[in-house]
Amino acid sequence: MRKTLPLILAAMTFAGPAAAHISADPGKAATGAYQVTLFRGCHGCGKAATTGLRIELPPELASARPQPKPGWSLKLERDGDRVVAIAWTGELPDEQFDDFAILAKLPAAPGPLYFPAVQTCGSEQQQWTGIPDPGETGLSHPAPVLMVTPADPAAETHHH
Repeated sequence: MRKTLPLILAAMTFAGPAAAHISADPGKAATGAYQVTLFRGCHGCGKAATTGLRIELPPELASARPQPKPGWSLKLERDGDRVVAIAWTGELPDEQFDDFAILAKLPAAPGPLYFPAVQTCGSEQQQWTGIPDPGETGLSHPAPVLMVTPADPAAETHHH
């Protein structure tokens, strides 16, 4: 065990920035639901604090509303009446993580919804915008994804 511990620590050290990313939680939700999705930032860019997060919204969403964060400013980018992106600006130290919440009305059709994200750390950016081709895996900077699954007809429907 003593010989393997340094190897484990070395592997964790060299995992690099691409090993962690902006993720969507939960990873799946039912068609037609009003769903709160948390976009989790788990580190800065290198050792710099995260100073901004911009999430692009898939056109399939019927509506989307961000949750404000104390100490952060919030900007909605629109195309007509539709919100196409949400951006938070503030400061999140590199050694901390946080969640950025969006409430959205999910589409009636199942399938993946990709939310390309740009994480800003001062003058640097990390582009979490990779959308895989069918069957492709292992992208170095994947966009957060929410898998929309068929609704369970036996489940009770709630409206918000």
